[in-house]
Amino acid sequence: MTGRTAGLYAALALMGAGWGLSQPLSKIAVGGGHGTLGLMVWQLVIAATLLTAVQAALGARLRTDRAALLVYAAVALTGTVIPNAFSFEAVRHLPSGLVSILLSLVPIFAFPLALALRTERYSPVRAAGLLLGLAGVLMIVGPEASLPDRAMIVFVPLALVAPFFYALEGNIVAKWGTAGLTPVGVLHGAVLLSLVLVVPMAFATGQWIDPRPPWGAPEAALVLSSVINIAVYTGYVWMVGRAGAVFAVQVSYLVTGFGVLWAMAILSETFSPWVWAAMAVMLLGTVLVQPKKAGASLLAAPDESGETRSDA
Repeated sequence: MTGRTAGLYAALALMGAGWGLSQPLSKIAVGGGHGTLGLMVWQLVIAATLLTAVQAALGARLRTDRAALLVYAAVALTGTVIPNAFSFEAVRHLPSGLVSILLSLVPIFAFPLALALRTERYSPVRAAGLLLGLAGVLMIVGPEASLPDRAMIVFVPLALVAPFFYALEGNIVAKWGTAGLTPVGVLHGAVLLSLVLVVPMAFATGQWIDPRPPWGAPEAALVLSSVINIAVYTGYVWMVGRAGAVFAVQVSYLVTGFGVLWAMAILSETFSPWVWAAMAVMLLGTVLVQPKKAGASLLAAPDESGETRSDA
């Protein structure tokens, strides 16, 4: 292994550890009693501030033409507002590590959606991966001893909403592209639009959070997770450009693993043998369902013609 390759794997591990930390931090954030929409507002404010700074440093402007606004709207709804809202609610009621495990279902949800949109062809191997993913979910919700509290089973569907919508986001971008926008440009516009949507809802539902100190652990956890997410996303964009999308997508396995480890270390969570077995089955399903050649995604950079390409 060359020094360059070792460095790329080290960066991949660092990104996986960072993203994996997001779920335990979210668990701490919701523990402060704040409403989901209020948490989302300040998460988005932090993200918008950091992304605006990044775009200014790159000399990029915010596009507001119709094509760009449609991309922002699609990514805001399917990749930010809906999945984030359900993720906060899921981690409020379920162990953080379990939510991390269920997030690994993104590629498994993506396969049937791609078939429906006719962007992928049927593959028996990938279909087997889909079945393994479903088996993993059944291993969590079926056995009596799988969850710390059997009453938690009613909240498992909440944790399945986010991976479904992330998969939908990827398929939408794969089919219709990003109108020549860069990955950071897409995220910047989507975050700003998400703020426009979420702020009125937070006020209307009485979930607005006063940002003034003093801050406690929940507020600090929210700030830290928001900064980590943007930093790691920026690193991921760099990784796609440096090593290709097929290499970079391996971070998804690390996110699940680190998410469970962080939950054990920070929150003292423990898991039954059924959950460990489900995690192994889901990750195997994810390996099988991944296409051999990565298709277009949110992280596919635009080429000079404005069309997206996946080998950035």
